[in-house]
Amino acid sequence: MTRDALRIFVSVLIALLLSQRTGAAESNSAQLHALFEEYFERTLELNPLAGTFIGDHRFDDRLANNISPEFLEKQLNHERHYYEEARKFRDQPLSDADRLSLGVLLHDLERSIEGAAYPDHLMPINQFSSIPALMGILGSGSSAQPFRTVEDYERFLRRMNDYLKWSDQAIVNMREGAKRGLTYPGLLMEKVLPQLAKLADAQLENSVFYQPILNMPKEISGEDRERLVNEYRRAISEEIAPSYRRLHDFIRDEHLRHARTQTSWSALPNGEKWYAYLAKLYTTSDLAPSEIHAIGLNEVARIRAEMEQVKTQVGFEGDLAAFFKFVQNDDRFYYPDPESLIKGYQELKGKIDARLPKLFSDFPKANYEVRAVEAFRAQSAAGASYQSPSADGTRPGIFYINTFNLKAQPKFGMETLSLHEAAPGHHFQIAIQQELEDLPRFRRFGARYVAYQEGWALYAESLGKELGLFTDPYQYYGRLSDEMLRAMRLVVDTGLHTRGWTRERAIAYMLENSSMAASDAEAEVERYIAIPGQALGYKIGQIRISEIRNKAAAALGAKFDVREFHSQVLRDGALPLGVLETKIDRWIRERR
Repeated sequence: MTRDALRIFVSVLIALLLSQRTGAAESNSAQLHALFEEYFERTLELNPLAGTFIGDHRFDDRLANNISPEFLEKQLNHERHYYEEARKFRDQPLSDADRLSLGVLLHDLERSIEGAAYPDHLMPINQFSSIPALMGILGSGSSAQPFRTVEDYERFLRRMNDYLKWSDQAIVNMREGAKRGLTYPGLLMEKVLPQLAKLADAQLENSVFYQPILNMPKEISGEDRERLVNEYRRAISEEIAPSYRRLHDFIRDEHLRHARTQTSWSALPNGEKWYAYLAKLYTTSDLAPSEIHAIGLNEVARIRAEMEQVKTQVGFEGDLAAFFKFVQNDDRFYYPDPESLIKGYQELKGKIDARLPKLFSDFPKANYEVRAVEAFRAQSAAGASYQSPSADGTRPGIFYINTFNLKAQPKFGMETLSLHEAAPGHHFQIAIQQELEDLPRFRRFGARYVAYQEGWALYAESLGKELGLFTDPYQYYGRLSDEMLRAMRLVVDTGLHTRGWTRERAIAYMLENSSMAASDAEAEVERYIAIPGQALGYKIGQIRISEIRNKAAAALGAKFDVREFHSQVLRDGALPLGVLETKIDRWIRERR
């Protein structure tokens, strides 16, 4: 065979092999995507609230009793089944996109199966996050649960019937948890009582569950209107309010006697290992709590040095502690009433939106609104939060501002907070992810990684100067103040749960290193006690995303386009940080 003939033969053989591999990849892709779809559909059936929040209203009349032994066994079997099915594709020919999705699913299922060893279902309620509070939010008619048609109103009542079973199960579980030494600290459970008392109010004019009746669309009239009014009145007075009262009284009269006094998660049975798992879960890294604590201390020191520079720039005479008190107490930095605060954020929205094309080429279809946190949960809620829009964009995202304590909402923090919670932070990341129709649904709607999502939002804060914001040094101080909060979280969360820190020591540390209001520091520390490890994801995620950007910029030089980089970070939705870095490394190689 001549050299040319050999070259042709080899070329044909390679083409044939590639064709066979492409055909196999396409066949595997169809099977894999069928598995993805089946997995997500079964997941929605198990967790109908997830459907409501993504705008899939088929299951709006259901609430899973997700803390019952039967449910937990069913969910674990669900996860194990799909983990084994997904593993069958690991060594098969797949496209890069399919291999990425497979890796994400296996990662998620591995973490969920590992987490089943830890009995958090015996601690189902805390002051920061609970099904009872969520049902109040949904039942208000101002959240994801729709109240537009007769069927919508009927569905919510059926969902509340399921909630009654959940609430009774919570009492059973907390009794069992108390026997096994699995309780939240009493100081947290005391904060739950006013929330439940508000939701237990049977006076219709005071009940959050009666608001949809007061705001019933005029299209619902005649016999339907009269019937729904009567059904809601009866349900609230005879079922819903008594259920909340029963839960309230159980916690007050029985559970608080058994609540633990220690704040450390490590004080729980198997708590040290449990906390290490939570740190791994929320950071999507293998960093040990001791390593995270050290990173936090270094970041706090760095940010304090930058704060000193701002203090000098504005001409303040005195030390940093005095500067903290100055910005805390001077009325120029605070709005006089909640309405002015909300209006200020609404005006800032337009200012930021106009500047975003400088750094972004991908924008979500859904808009977002600025709203005040509902009164019944404001005392214990975070200073701000974001609720995602429906996938079809018909329900906007919501940027919630807590107006309970205006001194916890300084004007100098507004640019930073808006960048984080709204655009280009959570609103961009979550809304764009939901709109990625080429992604499997479990990734569009199910991927929730604190390190990616909160890391992205904190990274978004760092874009302020590039967007032409932070021209006022006090606004830049607000940026540093918020970054300091996330750095302190690394120190305080690990301090509380692995180093024996008390609640009081943690609060004092936060007040020593920031200008936070005392009430805000208290709420933050109690949040870390309630949901350990979650707060670690913010700064660890931001550090990693910033490092990935710096690596890409250094590797690509003049070819680096920050708008394209942001598209690459956002276009595949939330990812574990290691998976994100692998993806960007591949993009760098393709751009060179």
